[in-house]
Amino acid sequence: MERFERPVFTLIVRMAGDPATAEDLAQETFLKAFRRLGTYDPERRFSSWLFKIAHNTTLDHLRRRGTETVPLEPPDDDEGHGLVAILADDSLRSPEAAAQRGDLAAALAAAVGALRPEYREIVLLRYQEGLAYQEIAEVADLPLGTVKTHLHRARRELMAALAAAGWGPEGIAG
Repeated sequence: MERFERPVFTLIVRMAGDPATAEDLAQETFLKAFRRLGTYDPERRFSSWLFKIAHNTTLDHLRRRGTETVPLEPPDDDEGHGLVAILADDSLRSPEAAAQRGDLAAALAAAVGALRPEYREIVLLRYQEGLAYQEIAEVADLPLGTVKTHLHRARRELMAALAAAGWGPEGIAG
């Protein structure tokens, strides 16, 4: 649990949008995993199996509650692990470049947060958790082709949203 607590919580909070709800759903995920430990196939990655349980638990919650656009950054991400914190790295040489990078990070976070939930989840699993396409397919219980299609469409929507926000191919606000 110690090894996967943070990644599971992060995935859930980014899907659900509320840290308090994410804590409850993460706890529920670990309880389900413990109860279903006998169903785990050691031939597969444990993280994929656990993310699948987290995915299903969160989707069940979202279906009961209804879905909405959620911010990519958890509201209490004081530890600097979020996308905005990573892209707004203070180690950049010029204040102008750091500010520009922070603006791009905020635009990207807003664009990812505005994606349809199924696209947002696949983007997060791919780029935040680093899962391979096949692992994403297993976690999301989708055919591999659907995962690739969703990821392609999500990238296209992200490019359009960033362009609408004034970010061209050069990455400079216009």
